[in-house]
Amino acid sequence: MSRLPVVVLISGGGTNLQAIIDAAERDLPIDIRAVISNKADAYGLERAKQAGIPTAVLEHQDFPDRESFDTALMELIDRYEPGLVLLAGFMRILTPDFVRHYHGRMLNIHPSLLPEFQGLHTHERALEAEVEKHGASIHFVTEELDGGPIILQASVPILPGDDADRLAARVLEKEHIIYPLAVRWFAQGRLALNEDQQVVLDGRIMNTPMQLEQATQ
Repeated sequence: MSRLPVVVLISGGGTNLQAIIDAAERDLPIDIRAVISNKADAYGLERAKQAGIPTAVLEHQDFPDRESFDTALMELIDRYEPGLVLLAGFMRILTPDFVRHYHGRMLNIHPSLLPEFQGLHTHERALEAEVEKHGASIHFVTEELDGGPIILQASVPILPGDDADRLAARVLEKEHIIYPLAVRWFAQGRLALNEDQQVVLDGRIMNTPMQLEQATQ
């Protein structure tokens, strides 16, 4: 199988990037063309370099506004001709033009069971809300922040004595499973976003997100 060209955007440590790199080194049919960060000190850049993947830094502080940064970022990404763009802890709100440019071929991972707890500080908010379970979601990126059609989710129970760090660590373990899985579906041509903004998997419209337990049965 030919490998799907991919560009990954990061802002931090890059543990989800590492999970994708590890999967690609095994049997995930992608070619990570580049890892791009808006922060020069993001450790994920080092992860990419250790794997022999080209890296680039485009710092948003160097641009007068969000639109000009996103325009430059699009130009940089498109040099690598990706079939898929992955947001892996990329901490930027993207402009509508940017999102439309990669419509149907950009995925994001979010540390909550969307649509619950969109935005930041999801683990703290889940604990404050005293919900019974928490988790992570993979979704297509649309103009609504963390609001695109959800593809795949994994949940963890909230345990007595949990704090945000312990909960985050358990959720992160699930993130490292579901992100490479969703990428695999897309790379294999099994996953798409149709004209009605619906997730299609194996030719069937998904009315509800796939859960990890279903996906691995």
